[in-house]
Amino acid sequence: YCLCFLKSLAHGSYFISTVCNFMSHEKCLKNVKIPCSCIAPSLVRVPVAHCFGPPGHYKKKFCTVCRKSLESPAFRCEVCELHVHTDCILFACSDCRQCHQDGHLDHDTYHHHWREGNLSSSARCEFCKKTCGSSEVLSGMRCEWCGILAHAACYVIVTPECTFGRLRNMILPPNCVQLFSRNFSKLHCFRISENLQTESDEDDDVDGSTQGSTKDIQISTDSSKQTLKIFDGNDAVKRNQFRLISVPRIAKNEEVVEAALRAYYINDDQQEYELQTFTQQVLLSDDVINRNDAAEDSNLGSVFRESVPEAWIIRAKPKDEEVIRIYPAWLKVGMAYVSIRVNKDSTVQTVIKEVLPLLGRQTECLQNFKLVEVLMGSKQVQRMVLDNQELILNRLKDIRKTSIRQMNQTRFYIVENSKSVVQVNLFVGGLPPQLSPEEYTNILKEELAIKTNVVSVSHVYQAQGAVVLQISCFSEAERIYMLVKDTVVNDKPLNAVVLPAVMASKIPQNCCPLLVFVNPKSGGLKGRDLLYSFRKLLNPHQVFELTNGGPLPGFHTFSKVPSFRVLVCGGDGTVGWVLGALEEIRHKLVCSEPSVAILPLGTGNDLGRVLRWGAGYSGEDPYSILVSVDEADDVLMDRWTILLDAEEPAEGAENGIAEPEPPKIVQMNNYCGLGIDAELSLDFHHAREEEPGKFNSRFHNKGVYVKVGLQKISHTRNLHKDIKLQVDQHEVELPSIEGLIFINIPSWGSGADLWGSESDNRFEKPRIDDGLLEVVGVTGVVHMGQVQGGFRSGIRIAQGSYFRVTLLKPIPVQVDGEPWIQAPGQIIISAAGPKV
Repeated sequence: YCLCFLKSLAHGSYFISTVCNFMSHEKCLKNVKIPCSCIAPSLVRVPVAHCFGPPGHYKKKFCTVCRKSLESPAFRCEVCELHVHTDCILFACSDCRQCHQDGHLDHDTYHHHWREGNLSSSARCEFCKKTCGSSEVLSGMRCEWCGILAHAACYVIVTPECTFGRLRNMILPPNCVQLFSRNFSKLHCFRISENLQTESDEDDDVDGSTQGSTKDIQISTDSSKQTLKIFDGNDAVKRNQFRLISVPRIAKNEEVVEAALRAYYINDDQQEYELQTFTQQVLLSDDVINRNDAAEDSNLGSVFRESVPEAWIIRAKPKDEEVIRIYPAWLKVGMAYVSIRVNKDSTVQTVIKEVLPLLGRQTECLQNFKLVEVLMGSKQVQRMVLDNQELILNRLKDIRKTSIRQMNQTRFYIVENSKSVVQVNLFVGGLPPQLSPEEYTNILKEELAIKTNVVSVSHVYQAQGAVVLQISCFSEAERIYMLVKDTVVNDKPLNAVVLPAVMASKIPQNCCPLLVFVNPKSGGLKGRDLLYSFRKLLNPHQVFELTNGGPLPGFHTFSKVPSFRVLVCGGDGTVGWVLGALEEIRHKLVCSEPSVAILPLGTGNDLGRVLRWGAGYSGEDPYSILVSVDEADDVLMDRWTILLDAEEPAEGAENGIAEPEPPKIVQMNNYCGLGIDAELSLDFHHAREEEPGKFNSRFHNKGVYVKVGLQKISHTRNLHKDIKLQVDQHEVELPSIEGLIFINIPSWGSGADLWGSESDNRFEKPRIDDGLLEVVGVTGVVHMGQVQGGFRSGIRIAQGSYFRVTLLKPIPVQVDGEPWIQAPGQIIISAAGPKV
């Protein structure tokens, strides 16, 4: 297919790139705007490394480098839409989205970040309104910030500045985020779990650093062809990373050199390169390579017939002078780079002296500038300051000797000397709660041997047992981060999260960033897909994985943001977790009452139903979900505090001499159940603990609830004889019931209306913000089934704002789906602070 509106190439003459496999009609060639993979690195405006997770299978996706379909396991960037084969990953240029400032090439004006292809076949160009996506070929362009779509021929007319599109008010602007991350991988920077596995990939053993996948290592069966193994330098030889090329059995050296350069995506003049064997014997340019054509009776045998490719190293010929590009490290000089000619006497200092006048800085002192060598690898951007007396040609020679591929990905930047202040923020959780800052510092000294001259405790969260460290040394930050993973304090493992710094003063006034929390274990593992989607649609620094430190790292990161909102992706238990953390940290937030939206991923999702977010996530477009969040209305909701004060020892106490359990406080959002309701939850909880791998779908979970319910049908209990209820200081006589439920929202047990809709003069109409709880009784499992089927409602008992329940014997209790056996004693339920 040609990219001229995706017409077939079956008829008529066409061209195909011998480097990146791009195809075009002859008549369309003059309109081609797509850069070949061999020159793509030179067009990168700001080099930013990609964030690759583990390899996986990606259907109907295409490799950005070779443009072929991803039929075998491949890599994808977790931050942008780059997809690449395992053997093409080294040739992908570092053109990921710039999501934060790191002290290098920082700027406040953001341009569109275009990515080619992998669009849906229904995608339409914003300008000509014709189809620009395809499932057959890499086609169409998309800005990875604002989402605008265009043809390759149309996107060049778009104004370069990006305004972040429909979600502009929800996106955390990249120029407002600062993160010094020199020693950390991109997975660490974006808090992405390193053990994250894509579906059906657990048995794949794929090493992205090895060259030659199955599509490249096929040995030619054509008798007129021979297959050669090509290394691009000493580094490739040491790592045994090679590319295979197929050339005629009788081929001139120039033809083989040209094929070798194409295999490494290099479009230089082949006259500047030569081939060497491992013995470093240089072939003369007129030699004919036919080393596979040995005589049949030769002792050595035919390399071709034995399918063992010969190995060669491609080398750059030495030069007495050449032209190099010098890029300014500041982006407001009106030019991308300047070109200068260097010779064998040119040093770094002479280059700086020659470049400054070309950039309009001729009046400034040479000592105020330095030359930085930048290797723009796909996985990491490496920077090295060059010594002023170093000879430039010698440096170029060393790079090419190491790898000619790396030379193609290397730039030189002229940078102003400045006293850059290193500041790495490291969240450390899992510490004992309720300690003083001095006690936390002492623990960190003992367990992590922190250096107090470069490490300080900037924030302490005593209730959660967590601190934030401010570290002014990259190597010390990396050492602490790695050491925390293997450290246990009081039998509890520590956890560490690298946090960005949000510069709240730079956030636009009309911007209200969305803080996203995702529980990847919820919703049959749909949380993982949502994590990936939200990192793409928003700034990944505003998306937090709850299994990596909980909600606290996210709230700390947004603590100075004047106005923000929250999206919680998970079940009702996850929502309660986040709301509880918000309550504890509210006094430390500039925006102390952020609105909270819910994407329901759990089994019941009662709170999501009440707030009209649906009965459960079923694969809706994440973009439309974010639009719905942006358009949603704010409502207030009551929260309740439950004090559990056991007056007798817990069950299992040895000889009955154990002390009673200390008072426990829990928060309630939805409902609290005593008796049969909590007993079913407890049995479900035990079943899930025994076989957690089976509980990954909403349908299976509900099936287990039905099963444990049927097992309890014949059981009889007299809960009304085992408890006493007091509402607003008045004793309430209980009817004959097996379950007592306090409800805050009009949805229970996956959408059932337990209170009922009938009018009753004794009670007010329930609302989620009326400061009242409704108390309902159920007579058993059959009654609960009838309520959930919509045939009956519960037995209305009371309505109030303060409740005292006296337990006369151990009774199952559950709060928002979390069950346990509560020892005899008092349970007090009262309103919890401000509404949310």
